[in-house]
Amino acid sequence: MIKVMVIDDSAVVRETLSSILSAEKDIKVVATAPDPLIALRKLETISPDVITLDLEMPRMDGLTFLKQLKSSCNIPVVICSSMVDSDSTNAVSAMEYGAAEIILKPKMGTRQFLEESKIRICDAVRAAYAAGQNPIFSGQKTINVLPKLSADVVIEKPDKNLILETSEKVCVVGASTGGTEALRVFLEMLPPNAPGIVIVQHMPEKFTKSFAERLDFLCKVRVSEAQDNDSVLPGHVLIAPGNKHTLLKRSGSRYYVEVKDGPLVSRHRPSVDVLFRSAARYAGKNAIGIIMTGMGDDGATGMLEMHQNGAYTIAQDEKSCVVFGMPNEAIKLGGVDEVVPLNEIAGTLLKKIK
Repeated sequence: MIKVMVIDDSAVVRETLSSILSAEKDIKVVATAPDPLIALRKLETISPDVITLDLEMPRMDGLTFLKQLKSSCNIPVVICSSMVDSDSTNAVSAMEYGAAEIILKPKMGTRQFLEESKIRICDAVRAAYAAGQNPIFSGQKTINVLPKLSADVVIEKPDKNLILETSEKVCVVGASTGGTEALRVFLEMLPPNAPGIVIVQHMPEKFTKSFAERLDFLCKVRVSEAQDNDSVLPGHVLIAPGNKHTLLKRSGSRYYVEVKDGPLVSRHRPSVDVLFRSAARYAGKNAIGIIMTGMGDDGATGMLEMHQNGAYTIAQDEKSCVVFGMPNEAIKLGGVDEVVPLNEIAGTLLKKIK
C-alpha cells in the first residue's frame, strides 16, 4: 500500500485528489494539508511514501518546502501545480530540488482535469514511489503500469559489421531521476571544444527547452533543445525534447539527429535505449556512451549494443547516483567499460576522444 500525503491550499483539489488516489487498491491517502507548515507538523507523526505538492500556497511556497524537505528526508514528491508551464523556471527548479514527477494542472476547471487525468496522476504516484525505493536493498518490486517495448519498435538493431570512414567522436548520454543536477555538473566541466553530445533526460514535455536554456547559460558548451535534422557539432549539446524520441543519424561525415514520434520504449519517450541503439548503428566505435542516475533499466540494452559495436561506455557510480537503477542494469548486462563518479565523467570522456 502506497501511503500518500496531499498538500494543496485548495479544498477542492485536496478532496478530488484524495478521492482519485484512494479509489486505487494500492494507494491510500493518509493525510492532507492546506499549506507546507501544517504539512511539516503532520510529518512529525506521519510517514507517507509519496507527497503530492502544489507550488503556490500561503505562508510557504512549494519550492521552499520541497528544498527543505529534501534536506532532511527523501520522501518522493509529485508536483501538481499550475505554476509549472513551459515558460516557467519552476519546473526545472522543482526537478533540481528532487521532484520525482511533474503534472501541470490548469488554472480553471481543475476538478474536471484531475478526474480526467486519473490514470496519469495515479501512475505518477506509483512511479515516484518506485523511485524512492532503493533498488539494491529493497525487496519491493517496481510497479509496471505500462507495457514495456524495446527499441525494435523505433529502429532496427545495429549492424555489428559497421565500418565508418570518419574518425570524429560523438557522445550520447542517458539520465533520469536525479539527472537534471547530474547533467549540470557534467556539462559545466566540459570545455568549449568538447565533442558533440546528444542527451536524453527523462523529463515532461515542454520543460526541456527551459532546461536546455538554463544549461546553456551555465556552461561553456552550447546547449539547446534538439530539433529534427540538427547537426551534432563539437562544442554543442542537444537535449532530446520531452515526448519525442531522438536518434543519432549519419550522412557521409555529418552526424545529425532525427526527432520523431513513436511508442513508448522501456516505458519512456524519449527513450535512452532508442538513442543508444541509434549511436550503435550509425556511429559504432566513434561513439562514447554515458549512462547516469535514474530509475529502471532504460538505456541498459542500448548501452550493451553500443559496447558490442565498439563504442566506449561509461556508467556513473552508485555513490554519486540519486538512483542507481539505470547504471546498475547496464553494468549487470556487461555493457559498461568503466564505472566512475559523477565528477570524473567529463574528464574520462575527454581522455577517450584524444
